[in-house]
Amino acid sequence: MTTTPITNPARTAPTAPTATPTAAPTALPAAAAGGPPVRFDTKIAVLLREDLEPWQRLNVTAFLVSGLGTDLPEVVGEPYADADGTPYLPMFRQPVLVFEASKETLTAAHGRALSRALPRSVFTSDLFATGNDRDNRAAVRAVPKDLLDLVGLAVYGPRNAVDKVVKGARMHP
Repeated sequence: MTTTPITNPARTAPTAPTATPTAAPTALPAAAAGGPPVRFDTKIAVLLREDLEPWQRLNVTAFLVSGLGTDLPEVVGEPYADADGTPYLPMFRQPVLVFEASKETLTAAHGRALSRALPRSVFTSDLFATGNDRDNRAAVRAVPKDLLDLVGLAVYGPRNAVDKVVKGARMHP
């Protein structure tokens, strides 16, 4: 993966610690120490419908990104450990940008993601009424793609392609 500097260090991915369980803490990663942050050639974006309740936004985002991490191992980094050697699960290697948009913009973004064959996950309004994975999958399967009542979409791919998919959306406040 090629990396180039970006201008917003707040959007850099955390870096796995380099200290061993018995070693003293090491210096901060370059971005945290004021060095050049990393810019990825790819982007992870979540697009949420603007009329969701706050709890729904969080729930939908969590469900959507879980699909990317399970099917695209290259987006997941190495496991973490603190200075005491306590292990933690790995996370995405790069930031997840969260956007919001109208229902119409979300539907258009879904069509653009499909036309570009980008890896994606969807969350429909029907999933708020189900209580398990089997029923979730059945609810999506029951509706043709052009009629899905989308409330969320996650997409991963080359930066330019993802930017085109989320065109018209705004960063989530």
